Amino acid sequence: MGNIIAVSTNKGGVLKTSLTTNIAGVLAQRGEKILIIDSDNQGNAALSFGLNPDSYENSLYDVLVEDGNIRDVIIEAYPGIDLAISNDDMVHFELDVLTNVEQFPNLFHLLKLKIDDIKHEYDYILIDTPPNLGLTTGNVLSAADKILIPFQPENYSMRSLIKILSTVSDFKNKHNINLEILGIVATLIDSRTTLHSEVLQLCRKYALENDLKVFDTVIPRTVRFANSVAYMGLPASLTDKSNNLVESYFELVKEMNI
Repeated sequence: MGNIIAVSTNKGGVLKTSLTTNIAGVLAQRGEKILIIDSDNQGNAALSFGLNPDSYENSLYDVLVEDGNIRDVIIEAYPGIDLAISNDDMVHFELDVLTNVEQFPNLFHLLKLKIDDIKHEYDYILIDTPPNLGLTTGNVLSAADKILIPFQPENYSMRSLIKILSTVSDFKNKHNINLEILGIVATLIDSRTTLHSEVLQLCRKYALENDLKVFDTVIPRTVRFANSVAYMGLPASLTDKSNNLVESYFELVKEMNI
């Protein structure tokens, strides 16, 4: 039965998609069967594998709003890695559901019901999320067993982190009592920057005081991921294992103990 891990935070540009696709790459290389569900309208998970999300007739929107079969939007992105496609149609998801709420008696379980049909087919299901805390992310958190929170240590980022942690705790109590925080992973780290070191230290202190895990592994700031996608159409973890960035993803998965 699939272990369902959401990669989520309320801030954009912090490597949610990079974490999702690269963790999938690491797991696939050890023989696991992976499903990535992209719930973000940007469709960046597909782009990470050199695929155009807009070229597919059906997407996650059709599954959630039109009660479609989730298998109809799943494609093979790479050997061992399947992908449930999302595209611009997801822009309309929240408005279309909330303006027809009588058709959707359980707003936060639309995705969970679809995943329940297929989770036995995968070892891990990884869900990429949009950079907000709306209805889409609520559906993801209802379906997930665990949440991995990326954290970029910049000015005011501790405020954002505390907000997402508070939201997850509140959502857990109301909608998914089994939801666990897998941990916080620092991303886009420049070890030469004093600010990064200071904010990351604050994050670790806060986590220790609140019984949360911050992974020792950090994801460095580098152009390697962008280059691997642009020139090879693959996440970095499926390219050059000798690269420091690629190694960090393998170390992170090891530390995540999954």
